[in-house]
Amino acid sequence: MKSVLIIRHAKSSWDNVLQKDFDRPLNDRGQKDAPSMAKRLLDKKITIDGFISSPALRAYTTAIYFATIYGKKKKEVVTFPQLYEAAAPVFYNIVSQTTDALNTIAIFSHNPGITDFVNSLTNTRIDDMPTCGIFAVQADIEHWKDFDSANKTFWFFDYPKA
Repeated sequence: MKSVLIIRHAKSSWDNVLQKDFDRPLNDRGQKDAPSMAKRLLDKKITIDGFISSPALRAYTTAIYFATIYGKKKKEVVTFPQLYEAAAPVFYNIVSQTTDALNTIAIFSHNPGITDFVNSLTNTRIDDMPTCGIFAVQADIEHWKDFDSANKTFWFFDYPKA
């Protein structure tokens, strides 16, 4: 069994409207929500073996918060430039390349692609992936390369205001 936690970055700051989108940091709420949501997962005894993130500052910072709560080092968060402004097929491609030694992975990215991806996984649909929202699925597979064609089961959906 393999599990994927798809996590949208926490709330970002718009204090500097001239700042490049890629370099936008988390705002105060985002800095509170990211560790809080990570703790919720930990409290549910959900293990995360791998942390995969867009390199954009708000997604990467969110991933670092989660990794830290899970006792991992910053260098253990793997970034893929393709996850910035990614369409659903990019997510499938990255999942399929994951090493089979990992059983549960967390992927941190952005809208609108992240919502499109989660809506392609199961019959469970969401209108808009909220910031720091977590959509989780499980697939009865041994190899990540089989994820795309595997039957995936909705596991849970959680977000800060839930």
